[in-house]
Amino acid sequence: MSGGTPVRLEPYEVALLRGGSRAAVTVAVLALHLRGLIDVGRPGRIRASAVAPSEGTENALPVLPAAVRAALQRPMSVAELEARPEVREALAGVRAGLVAAGMLRSLPPRRTRAARRALSALLVEHPLPPLPADRKGLSADDTLLAVALHGESALNILAARFALRAGLTARAEVADKGFHRRAPRGGGTGGGSYVSCGGGSGGGTD
Repeated sequence: MSGGTPVRLEPYEVALLRGGSRAAVTVAVLALHLRGLIDVGRPGRIRASAVAPSEGTENALPVLPAAVRAALQRPMSVAELEARPEVREALAGVRAGLVAAGMLRSLPPRRTRAARRALSALLVEHPLPPLPADRKGLSADDTLLAVALHGESALNILAARFALRAGLTARAEVADKGFHRRAPRGGGTGGGSYVSCGGGSGGGTD
Protein backbone atom coordinates (compact mmCIF):
# COMPACT_ATOMS: atom_id res chain seq x y z
CA MET A 1 0.00 0.00 0.00
CA SER A 2 1.60 3.22 -1.10
CA GLY A 3 1.78 6.34 1.02
CA GLY A 4 -1.34 8.49 1.01
CA THR A 5 -3.52 5.83 -0.65
CA PRO A 6 -7.12 6.35 0.51
CA VAL A 7 -8.79 3.33 2.12
CA ARG A 8 -12.57 3.16 2.15
CA LEU A 9 -13.80 1.93 5.52
CA GLU A 10 -17.40 1.22 6.40
CA PRO A 11 -18.48 2.27 9.91
CA TYR A 12 -18.65 -1.34 11.12
CA GLU A 13 -15.08 -1.86 9.88
CA VAL A 14 -13.97 1.20 11.85
CA ALA A 15 -15.79 -0.23 14.87
CA LEU A 16 -14.07 -3.59 14.53
CA LEU A 17 -10.68 -1.91 14.36
CA ARG A 18 -11.46 0.19 17.42
CA GLY A 19 -13.36 -2.21 19.66
CA GLY A 20 -13.50 -5.69 18.15
CA SER A 21 -16.44 -7.92 17.21
CA ARG A 22 -18.98 -6.57 19.70
CA ALA A 23 -18.40 -2.99 18.58
CA ALA A 24 -18.83 -4.01 14.94
CA VAL A 25 -22.06 -5.90 15.64
CA THR A 26 -23.36 -2.94 17.64
CA VAL A 27 -22.83 -0.63 14.65
CA ALA A 28 -24.49 -3.17 12.33
CA VAL A 29 -27.51 -3.33 14.67
CA LEU A 30 -27.73 0.47 14.76
CA ALA A 31 -27.51 0.61 10.95
CA LEU A 32 -30.52 -1.72 10.71
CA HIS A 33 -32.40 0.31 13.31
CA LEU A 34 -31.85 3.54 11.36
CA ARG A 35 -33.30 1.84 8.28
CA GLY A 36 -36.34 0.65 10.25
CA LEU A 37 -35.45 -3.01 9.66
CA ILE A 38 -35.24 -4.00 13.34
CA ASP A 39 -36.80 -2.96 16.61
CA VAL A 40 -36.81 -4.03 20.26
CA GLY A 41 -39.09 -6.64 21.75
CA ARG A 42 -38.52 -7.44 25.40
CA PRO A 43 -35.83 -5.24 26.96
CA GLY A 44 -32.45 -6.43 25.75
CA ARG A 45 -33.93 -8.41 22.85
CA ILE A 46 -33.60 -7.27 19.24
CA ARG A 47 -36.02 -8.52 16.62
CA ALA A 48 -36.63 -8.09 12.92
CA SER A 49 -39.11 -5.32 12.18
CA ALA A 50 -42.67 -6.30 11.39
CA VAL A 51 -42.50 -3.85 8.48
CA ALA A 52 -41.27 -5.62 5.37
CA PRO A 53 -38.22 -3.95 3.77
CA SER A 54 -38.72 -2.37 0.39
CA GLU A 55 -37.68 -4.42 -2.60
CA GLY A 56 -33.93 -4.58 -2.99
CA THR A 57 -33.19 -3.12 0.46
CA GLU A 58 -31.60 -6.23 1.91
CA ASN A 59 -29.50 -6.77 -1.22
CA ALA A 60 -28.13 -3.26 -0.72
CA LEU A 61 -27.05 -3.95 2.87
CA PRO A 62 -23.33 -4.42 3.55
CA VAL A 63 -22.31 -7.93 4.54
CA LEU A 64 -22.36 -7.59 8.34
CA PRO A 65 -25.73 -5.79 8.72
CA ALA A 66 -27.20 -8.27 6.23
CA ALA A 67 -25.89 -11.21 8.29
CA VAL A 68 -27.27 -9.70 11.49
CA ARG A 69 -30.72 -9.28 10.02
CA ALA A 70 -30.65 -12.78 8.54
CA ALA A 71 -29.79 -14.16 11.99
CA LEU A 72 -32.86 -12.58 13.59
CA GLN A 73 -35.19 -15.52 13.11
CA ARG A 74 -36.25 -14.88 16.71
CA PRO A 75 -35.62 -12.04 19.17
CA MET A 76 -32.15 -12.24 20.69
CA SER A 77 -29.55 -10.25 22.57
CA VAL A 78 -26.54 -8.64 20.94
CA ALA A 79 -24.33 -11.31 22.58
CA GLU A 80 -26.46 -14.06 21.01
CA LEU A 81 -26.31 -12.29 17.67
CA GLU A 82 -22.53 -12.07 17.86
CA ALA A 83 -22.37 -15.84 18.43
CA ARG A 84 -24.62 -16.78 15.50
CA PRO A 85 -22.77 -18.72 12.75
CA GLU A 86 -23.82 -16.36 9.96
CA VAL A 87 -22.67 -13.33 11.95
CA ARG A 88 -19.37 -14.98 12.91
CA GLU A 89 -18.81 -15.83 9.25
CA ALA A 90 -19.51 -12.24 8.23
CA LEU A 91 -17.15 -10.95 10.93
CA ALA A 92 -14.44 -13.30 9.65
CA GLY A 93 -14.95 -11.89 6.17
CA VAL A 94 -14.66 -8.33 7.47
CA ARG A 95 -11.44 -9.22 9.27
CA ALA A 96 -10.05 -10.88 6.13
CA GLY A 97 -10.77 -7.73 4.14
CA LEU A 98 -9.01 -5.59 6.72
CA VAL A 99 -6.03 -7.96 6.70
CA ALA A 100 -5.88 -7.67 2.91
CA ALA A 101 -6.03 -3.87 3.21
CA GLY A 102 -3.10 -3.86 5.62
CA MET A 103 -5.22 -2.75 8.57
CA LEU A 104 -5.05 -5.94 10.63
CA ARG A 105 -2.50 -8.62 11.32
CA SER A 106 -3.90 -12.13 11.33
CA LEU A 107 -1.34 -13.72 13.66
CA PRO A 108 -1.39 -12.42 16.27
CA PRO A 109 -4.63 -10.59 15.52
CA ARG A 110 -4.05 -6.90 16.11
CA ARG A 111 -4.22 -3.53 14.42
CA THR A 112 -1.38 -2.47 12.18
CA ARG A 113 0.36 0.89 12.30
CA ALA A 114 -1.70 1.90 9.27
CA ALA A 115 -4.92 1.14 11.16
CA ARG A 116 -3.82 3.16 14.16
CA ARG A 117 -2.99 6.10 11.92
CA ALA A 118 -6.35 5.79 10.18
CA LEU A 119 -8.27 5.72 13.46
CA SER A 120 -6.28 8.65 14.81
CA ALA A 121 -7.05 10.67 11.68
CA LEU A 122 -10.76 9.89 11.96
CA LEU A 123 -10.82 10.84 15.64
CA VAL A 124 -9.25 14.19 14.78
CA GLU A 125 -11.80 14.75 12.01
CA HIS A 126 -14.77 13.53 14.08
CA PRO A 127 -14.21 14.38 17.77
CA LEU A 128 -16.98 13.55 20.20
CA PRO A 129 -17.62 16.91 21.97
CA PRO A 130 -19.04 18.75 18.92
CA LEU A 131 -21.78 16.13 18.43
CA PRO A 132 -25.30 17.53 18.80
CA ALA A 133 -27.44 16.47 21.75
CA ASP A 134 -29.55 14.38 19.40
CA ARG A 135 -29.41 12.97 15.87
CA LYS A 136 -31.01 15.98 14.17
CA GLY A 137 -28.72 17.35 11.50
CA LEU A 138 -26.62 14.18 11.29
CA SER A 139 -26.90 11.76 8.39
CA ALA A 140 -27.20 8.04 9.09
CA ASP A 141 -23.61 7.59 7.92
CA ASP A 142 -22.35 10.29 10.29
CA THR A 143 -24.29 8.74 13.17
CA LEU A 144 -22.84 5.30 12.47
CA LEU A 145 -19.33 6.65 12.13
CA ALA A 146 -19.62 8.53 15.44
CA VAL A 147 -20.70 5.33 17.21
CA ALA A 148 -17.99 3.32 15.42
CA LEU A 149 -15.34 5.75 16.67
CA HIS A 150 -16.65 6.61 20.12
CA GLY A 151 -18.74 3.60 21.16
CA GLU A 152 -21.07 4.01 24.13
CA SER A 153 -20.24 7.69 24.53
CA ALA A 154 -21.79 8.40 21.13
CA LEU A 155 -24.62 5.88 21.58
CA ASN A 156 -25.67 7.63 24.79
CA ILE A 157 -25.92 10.93 22.89
CA LEU A 158 -27.28 9.86 19.51
CA ALA A 159 -29.37 6.74 20.18
CA ALA A 160 -29.78 6.53 23.94
CA ARG A 161 -33.37 5.26 24.00
CA PHE A 162 -32.78 2.50 21.46
CA ALA A 163 -29.37 1.55 22.86
CA LEU A 164 -30.74 1.17 26.38
CA ARG A 165 -33.79 -0.85 25.34
CA ALA A 166 -31.80 -3.04 22.95
CA GLY A 167 -29.10 -3.82 25.50
CA LEU A 168 -26.35 -2.12 23.53
CA THR A 169 -25.51 -0.10 26.63
CA ALA A 170 -25.85 -1.43 30.15
CA ARG A 171 -26.72 1.96 31.55
CA ALA A 172 -27.12 5.08 29.47
CA GLU A 173 -26.32 8.61 30.53
CA VAL A 174 -29.33 9.64 28.52
CA ALA A 175 -29.27 12.78 26.41
CA ASP A 176 -32.41 12.07 24.37
CA LYS A 177 -34.98 14.79 24.85
CA GLY A 178 -37.80 13.72 27.12
CA PHE A 179 -36.23 10.39 28.09
CA HIS A 180 -35.87 9.85 31.82
CA ARG A 181 -32.88 8.35 33.57
CA ARG A 182 -35.16 6.10 35.55
CA ALA A 183 -36.34 4.25 32.47
CA PRO A 184 -36.21 0.43 32.87
CA ARG A 185 -32.86 -1.14 32.19
CA GLY A 186 -32.81 -3.07 29.04
CA GLY A 187 -31.02 -5.83 28.39
CA GLY A 188 -28.46 1.44 5.69
CA THR A 189 -25.37 2.03 6.27
CA GLY A 190 -24.33 3.76 3.12
CA GLY A 191 -20.94 4.95 1.98
CA GLY A 192 -17.88 4.51 4.08
CA SER A 193 -15.28 6.95 5.26
CA TYR A 194 -12.13 7.68 3.31
CA VAL A 195 -8.94 7.68 5.31
CA SER A 196 -5.30 7.71 4.38
CA CYS A 197 -2.83 5.08 5.47
CA GLY A 198 -0.12 7.72 5.25
CA GLY A 199 3.59 6.95 5.23
CA GLY A 200 5.03 4.15 3.17
CA SER A 201 4.57 1.17 5.50
CA GLY A 202 0.86 0.53 5.05
CA GLY A 203 0.88 -2.91 6.67
CA GLY A 204 3.60 -2.29 9.19
CA THR A 205 3.26 -2.96 12.92
CA ASP A 206 5.07 -1.77 15.98
